[in-house]
Amino acid sequence: MTSEISNKTVAFHTLGCKLNFSETSGLSRLLLDEGFGKKEFDEVADIYVINTCSVTDNADKECRYLVRKIRRQAPESMVVITGCYAQLKPREIADIPGVDLVLGAAEKFNIAQHLKEWSKGDAAKICSCDIADVTGFNASYSLGDRTRTFLKVQDGCDYNCSFCTIPMARGRSRSDTVAATVKTVEELAARGDVREIVLTGVNLGDFGKGADGASIRYESFFDLMKALDEVDGIDRYRISSIEPNLLTPEMIEWVAGSRHFMPHFHIPLQSGSNRLLSLMRRRYRRELYAERVRLIKAAMPHCAIGVDVIVGFPGETDELFKETVDFLQALDVSYLHVFTYSERDNTSALELKPVIPIALRQERNKFLRNLSYMKMQEFTRRHAGQTRKVLLEGHVKAPMMEGYSDNYIKVATPYRPEWANRIIDWTL
Repeated sequence: MTSEISNKTVAFHTLGCKLNFSETSGLSRLLLDEGFGKKEFDEVADIYVINTCSVTDNADKECRYLVRKIRRQAPESMVVITGCYAQLKPREIADIPGVDLVLGAAEKFNIAQHLKEWSKGDAAKICSCDIADVTGFNASYSLGDRTRTFLKVQDGCDYNCSFCTIPMARGRSRSDTVAATVKTVEELAARGDVREIVLTGVNLGDFGKGADGASIRYESFFDLMKALDEVDGIDRYRISSIEPNLLTPEMIEWVAGSRHFMPHFHIPLQSGSNRLLSLMRRRYRRELYAERVRLIKAAMPHCAIGVDVIVGFPGETDELFKETVDFLQALDVSYLHVFTYSERDNTSALELKPVIPIALRQERNKFLRNLSYMKMQEFTRRHAGQTRKVLLEGHVKAPMMEGYSDNYIKVATPYRPEWANRIIDWTL
């Protein structure tokens, strides 16, 4: 690859979370500004960029599958791997046949320069560093890919949960400033086509630490929320996920009276057993979680609450799994995101016993996914007949279009172009 790149095309694929999605969109705009042409991932392109996750084994396996697919579809194309998997296991990725360039956490936003300097036929090149040296914050947001815009305001994590590789993949907690984030949101509002912004990060509630990991004096995630609520031109905000110990009663009360923050929280639980929460090194106990749910429902009975849960964690006996099931059944929550525990290198959970058989992990996952379905059905039924604000998607799943109410109830209706990317009063 030379610096003459105006005729080169690039296709992107994202694995993992909303944070990855916002970064992929930002990387795409970086390359378009440098003169690259954009292709869809299922088309033939000169360059393919896969932004990886490494939370589960499936993400690793899917990365390998995608590389094999590209080799069959476009054997002369260049393959670039970035994201969490690339930071954690760069040599393993470089050894995958067909991979040309591996960009770690510190180098992914320098992708344009790396592409200019690389030539097809070179050995797979790794551009990475020790995660302790990753201190910069790169703001990013998605645009044009979906009706909702995912805005990254925080990165990294200072927590050390025993099952998690994110601190090793993304480094210490760091974030943008309130002023810089407001400026970005004002620019998005000026476009006139951004209706909803989803605030994303690794540990959003830890917002307020600078690029070097130091605290920014007087700034917090709550400060950011209040500042964004005053920006004209953005109808809706959602918080992608927030730790229960960082979701304060003051924040809950404020959201209940907010102009633009939706009555919708996604709060990781991981287990309903205090014993397992301790083994996971979580920073709360189930009693605090239940109290947060109670406060939310007291302030906003209509509020949607999503829950992250891990099944099959080492030591999760039948009795402890039942604790989680009973706890979730009693909680007034709306839906669950269920994750099957998978062993991750260099995590302390690897030392815990007993190891839960894979088949039992999968069985427990299925049980909780069924519980999630029933929870969402009940939550939706409870609001039947109410009129709520629904943002209808600009994208079409012919002949239907879909959207979400303010409290995250999904609706579908025959496609009407005049409703695309509009907020409609909708009777559920």
